[in-house]
Amino acid sequence: ITDRKDLQAQLSATAELTGESVEKAGNTAQLKKLLARDGPGLVFGTVQKYRDPNTRDPDAEDDQDETDNDTPTAGLDSGRRDAAEPGAYSRGGVPKKPTLSEPFEVLNTSEDILILVDEAHRTQAGDLHANMMRALPNAARIGFTGTPIIMGDKKRTHDIFGEYIDRYTIKEAEQDGATVPILYEGRTAKGAIKDGASLDGLFEDLFRDHTKEELEAIKKKYATKGQIFEAPQLIQEKAQDILRHYVTHILPNGVKAQLVAYSRRAALRYFDALEQAKAELLEEAMALSPEDKALDDTQLLIRPLRVKAAIQAWRYRQVLRQLEFAVVFSSSNNDDSAWARWSDRAAVEAHIKRFKKPLPPLDGTTPLTLQQQDPTKHDPLAFLIVKSMLLTGFDAPIEGVMYLDRSLREAELLQAIARVNRTGHGKTHGIVVDYFGVANHLKEALAAYSEEDIEGALQSLKDEIPLLRDRHLRVIDVLRGQGVDDLDDAEDAVQALADERLRAEFMVKLKEFNRGLDDVLPRPEGLEFVNDAKRLAYIHALARNRYKDTPELGRDIGNKVRKLIDDYVISLGIDPRIPPVQLTDAEFDAHIGRQVGDRAMASEMEHAVRSHVRKHLDEDPVKYGRLSERLEELLQQLDGQWPEQVEALKTLIDQLRDGATGPGEGIPDMPAHAQPFWRELMASAGLEVEQMDAATAQTLIDTTEEVVAMIQQEIAIPDFWKPSHIPDQERLKQHLFSQLMMGNLVPMEQAEATAERLFDLARSNHARLINA
Repeated sequence: ITDRKDLQAQLSATAELTGESVEKAGNTAQLKKLLARDGPGLVFGTVQKYRDPNTRDPDAEDDQDETDNDTPTAGLDSGRRDAAEPGAYSRGGVPKKPTLSEPFEVLNTSEDILILVDEAHRTQAGDLHANMMRALPNAARIGFTGTPIIMGDKKRTHDIFGEYIDRYTIKEAEQDGATVPILYEGRTAKGAIKDGASLDGLFEDLFRDHTKEELEAIKKKYATKGQIFEAPQLIQEKAQDILRHYVTHILPNGVKAQLVAYSRRAALRYFDALEQAKAELLEEAMALSPEDKALDDTQLLIRPLRVKAAIQAWRYRQVLRQLEFAVVFSSSNNDDSAWARWSDRAAVEAHIKRFKKPLPPLDGTTPLTLQQQDPTKHDPLAFLIVKSMLLTGFDAPIEGVMYLDRSLREAELLQAIARVNRTGHGKTHGIVVDYFGVANHLKEALAAYSEEDIEGALQSLKDEIPLLRDRHLRVIDVLRGQGVDDLDDAEDAVQALADERLRAEFMVKLKEFNRGLDDVLPRPEGLEFVNDAKRLAYIHALARNRYKDTPELGRDIGNKVRKLIDDYVISLGIDPRIPPVQLTDAEFDAHIGRQVGDRAMASEMEHAVRSHVRKHLDEDPVKYGRLSERLEELLQQLDGQWPEQVEALKTLIDQLRDGATGPGEGIPDMPAHAQPFWRELMASAGLEVEQMDAATAQTLIDTTEEVVAMIQQEIAIPDFWKPSHIPDQERLKQHLFSQLMMGNLVPMEQAEATAERLFDLARSNHARLINA
């Protein structure tokens, strides 16, 4: 059971993935027929179909909850905006005659029926739910809801469905990474009004520059609060502020916006106002001085808001020129014909589909992903302007910000703000920007919920500053704990991060700090943290190059911080987008030559060898295990003797590059792809080259050739290592075990373990064996 056609379509499509036959009731009569039959089945129906079909068109009912009624309803216990319910009004404000539903007959008394109700917080407290239970009196019911009604005057969700089976709070979802936190900030353009203000207060705030006589004349023209919030002057001022905010804070991270307007008429006016605001902002950007256009990100932080927005508009001018806005609402009787451009179902679906695609690449400031390189995969539609549609059930991870300009309460508020908490597109948080004062009345707006359920629903951006300060101290303390008090002493900091666990701790805390800084930037409150962010990023880049195991930082933080630190680190000669220099790279020697001092050179060379050994260990564990042991002996013997370490490491690196054998290895003349197997067999048999007689040496060579030939034959099967070929893999293990037993080279008690190691070697060397 759902209460919207779009939810039914979404959930029924998911149910079809089970392979079961899914039937959807198109009207009340069909629903009755499907439910009355015996036997198994999976049926989808909207709750509105549990009403006498003679009273109204049941197909029209399914969309009632989506309809954007410009006159707010009152007294709807179930939370529906349904014109058939008490308290619904016509467009002229005249109460509509309520449509009564006839009680349903009993359709099926089976106890084997399970009713799954989605959105169990709404549409389930009245006659429709009662009819459903009368029709199926012995059915079990499970309700699903992200916003259960548990307090206040309304009928509570668990009074209808029973006690909770499971609860999953907002905080738990954030901690698990299932959603991102939602930050809010309250903003006021001139005339932005707090919810609940008197009409006199609204007029005086909006038209404060007028005389008393003019104010009285205006009051006669604007008779209702709705007309105030639809006033073109107020909408234009808010639209300018919204677009500046979006370009300054949101666009750099490549995400999109939803704007919730007071009414459908206000939504249409917002569309025109945003188009005009875009043209004005581009004009301001083009008129900037060359000095302003050349400002770096640190200098940008101290500029006035309006200039800051113009500078960001200049930086992203190519995308801003393409930026599009769309209105999305459902149709109503007596709509202006021009409104069909936005309310037509095909148009709505097209705009939603476009909105979910990524924005075009941002002027080259962001490395192109494969998705962005394909022009069919991105779209410049950046704003969806709505009144009520798409506030529930709308799933668009690309949405990073919601601008609120109307009152929202209870389930509608929680559902609406959850549009920005979806993970994806590099989002570390969603933002709600409140122009109506909803957040100022958050406690009252969410009075139907327990504090536990709504904890963390909205977090003020102001609260992020002390949190950012704490994260800054935490990452600094990782280095202070190792005796590094000066971040400008980069080599000491990198040496302090030699321990892998400490590097992991540093990396985690640095990511948290950078994410917090990205939340705040480019607000001036972030200025005090910028220089340390740059220094820490440089230390991270050096450590990444030195230890070869630290992942790239930029993929885990927002574009604002990424650009800030990348510009700084690149200026110091390190490009974070380029992988660390490896021992076999042509520029490795030049990279070593750039290090300051023998200690830094020795450390770079040591960890280049370690990285090379890690990379190839699975391909030849005996050879690279011995190399690792040789490295440890060398470092122990020459501890603290940096010039001597450099010379010894040069010799070891030359041996690695040339493929030279180590002392005592004496590999016989055999193909390179067979050598790892020869070494493994020799080690498993406990043999040393110097101690083998000719017969034993020849047996080792013969066994190696037989093992390698057999492996090559077996693994020639396409996709041999996939799970579907586990029987073939087990057969290979059996053949290896048999050959070892027949060769009598390895002790019987070690044969099974040796066969496993040879099997792993075959997997690691697959390409070389197949191409030999």
